[in-house]
Amino acid sequence: MQPNPQKPGSPAIAAPFVKQYRTLFLSDVHLGSKAAQAELLVDFLRHHSAGTIYLVGDIVDGWRLRRSWHWPATHNDVVQKLLRQARKGTRVVYIPGNHDEFLRPFPGEHFGGIEVRLTDVFEAADGRRFLVMHGDEFDVVVRNARLIAYLGDWAYDAAIAVNVVFNRVRRSLGFPYWSLSSWAKLKVKNAVSFIGAFEEALAGEAQRRGCDGVICGHIHHAAIGERAGIAYINTGDWVESCTAIGERPDGTFELIRWTGQAAAQPHAAGAGGVAVAA
Repeated sequence: MQPNPQKPGSPAIAAPFVKQYRTLFLSDVHLGSKAAQAELLVDFLRHHSAGTIYLVGDIVDGWRLRRSWHWPATHNDVVQKLLRQARKGTRVVYIPGNHDEFLRPFPGEHFGGIEVRLTDVFEAADGRRFLVMHGDEFDVVVRNARLIAYLGDWAYDAAIAVNVVFNRVRRSLGFPYWSLSSWAKLKVKNAVSFIGAFEEALAGEAQRRGCDGVICGHIHHAAIGERAGIAYINTGDWVESCTAIGERPDGTFELIRWTGQAAAQPHAAGAGGVAVAA
């Protein structure tokens, strides 16, 4: 007898809407941090697929895990989802950042089918070449003042803790996720100035390496734009903004924001993306 999980007369369970991309880029998930939006990321991966997935650094937060261990089931679900994608034939490339720098001594190694690279040059479907790197190499604070970076990390933790409580109240009132900390950051003049300098430095490095653009993470500020004729793409994060970058079959890129409500409206998955001009 064949199993029949559905009761007679019960509605059919619809398969999740899955939007297909040529390539997906994710960064700054910070698994191991209490602020990681792991449940939203699992939901995103359920509704999006690609032939190649780039993990552009700070996927696992080694800094926080060294301070105190935090690894709930949802964080494990993210890892299992990515490993399953790799087993099914998706190429998964992991480019470590400063928070998961423990992987940097292993370029070229494969872990469960996931390939580790320090940087990569990615060729889009339209032939453009993009330097893919996390970006902390161009963060002066991280490079030259390690203690200050750690202190800043603790302050960031406090801001994110406020953000978690804020969004708990929003959810109880029926509102979707919204990043208070991200909004506040963009209101601070020094932060805006730093973002601009970071973008210019990364675009300059891409140009120096003979690339048409750069795809990076690190500063938790998703963007698709141009700096001095060089395409600048930042994947954002899964702590504040819950964003990813998708490459369409024609080689254009879109910024995907995933709030959880999109899952309830399958036709809207990936809506609101902004394409890079070809």
